[in-house]
Amino acid sequence: MRLPLPQFATPDRHPDYIAEVIETATTEFLAQCLEPEDLSFAAMPPFGSWVKAIDEESGNQIYAVVYHATTSPIDSVHRARALGLSLQDLREQQPQIFAMLKTEFRAAIVGFQPSPSSRNGSNSSQGSKTEIIYQHLPPRPPQVHQAVYYCDPDEVVCFSEQVDFLRTLLQVNGAPVDALTAAAIREIYRLRHADRAWLVGVGRSLSILLKDDYDRLRIILSQIHL
Repeated sequence: MRLPLPQFATPDRHPDYIAEVIETATTEFLAQCLEPEDLSFAAMPPFGSWVKAIDEESGNQIYAVVYHATTSPIDSVHRARALGLSLQDLREQQPQIFAMLKTEFRAAIVGFQPSPSSRNGSNSSQGSKTEIIYQHLPPRPPQVHQAVYYCDPDEVVCFSEQVDFLRTLLQVNGAPVDALTAAAIREIYRLRHADRAWLVGVGRSLSILLKDDYDRLRIILSQIHL
C-alpha cells in the first residue's frame, strides 16, 4: 500500500490556507486539502465557495469557484469500507484512518487580478493601489504545488461588482451548472448582507445569458437565500 506523503509542521499556516494545487488546466485546477493537525478529516470546501491561488511566476492572483469535491483513500487500489464506528471511536481505535484518506476539490477559474508590478507598469498614473480585476481566463492557471486559500469576504464583494463570471459558471463542463451558479450567487448575496439591488441586477444578467429561459432562471433564483 502506498503511504501518504509526510506533512511538514507549519505552525504559522494562514487559517485560510486550505489546499495545494495538484493538477492544473487552462479553465480549472484540482487541489488537495491540507491535512489538519488533529485527528480529523480534512475540511471539504463548500460547493460554490470562492477560492484563490497565486501563480507565483506571473504574480497573478487567480479566483475560482469550487464545483466538485471528493474524499477517497490515498491508495487507489483499495476502497474505504464501513466500520460502524463514530468519529470518536475512529480516533481511539483506528487513528491511522485519517492519514489514509485525501480530500480533493475542483475549482472553475472565473477571473484574476494582475500582479502589482504589471498593474503599475500599465497604469502608473493611477498609483499602485488601483484594483484591477478581470473576469476572464488568465494567461495561465496556477501551477502545481501552489497554495490555495479561501477568498476574503471583501475580495468576493469587490470581485462581484461585475457579474461577467456568471457566463463562465453556466458553461462549466461536468458540473450541475444551475446549482453551481445559484450557490456562488448565494454566497455573494450573504456576504453583501442581502443587497437586493445587486440581486436584481444579477437576475437581469441571468435572463440575458439564459436567453429568456424563465424556467432555468426561476430554478436558479429560487435557490438563493440567506
